[in-house]
Amino acid sequence: MFCLFQKKPKYSATRRLLLKTKLLKKAGIMLVAEVADKKRERESALNERAPPLKLSGLSVQELQDLCKDLHKKIDIVDEARYDMEIKVGKNDLEIKSLTQKIDEIKGSKKPTLKRVKKSAADVLSGAVADTGKMKADFTSGLKKVKKEEEKKEEVTDWRKNVDAMSGMEGRKKLFDAGK
Repeated sequence: MFCLFQKKPKYSATRRLLLKTKLLKKAGIMLVAEVADKKRERESALNERAPPLKLSGLSVQELQDLCKDLHKKIDIVDEARYDMEIKVGKNDLEIKSLTQKIDEIKGSKKPTLKRVKKSAADVLSGAVADTGKMKADFTSGLKKVKKEEEKKEEVTDWRKNVDAMSGMEGRKKLFDAGK
């Protein structure tokens, strides 16, 4: 609704613009700091889980032992990853089944309906069968209109009139018939 008296804003446009720019600058600084923190956390986690390898000065046997140890660790990590994937899959299935049960209890989810083609006679017969007493008459409220017959030109064989329409007299007859 239109009001004759409009409220004055609490802050002027320049003050709002100044506050907005300050907020954007502060948000940018915070975003940069957050990205740097995440990078530091990632590097510290990697250093903790996988310390850097010291390969210099090792004999062939020690390198082979190191490779075997690394393969064992890789196998353990792969097993843990696989177990986690299985647990996540089971949890997803359980979540889906529980949401289906909730929807069934609420009754909010309606089954998908299939499109059925029916003719007008089928619809009317179904309506009559359903109601029993009521008769569906869709044309009762409509206005009756008489159809005018269109003037149809007589279709004649063109070969009969070829001689009559040839020459200037024939063209004159066509011109007179057009009037």
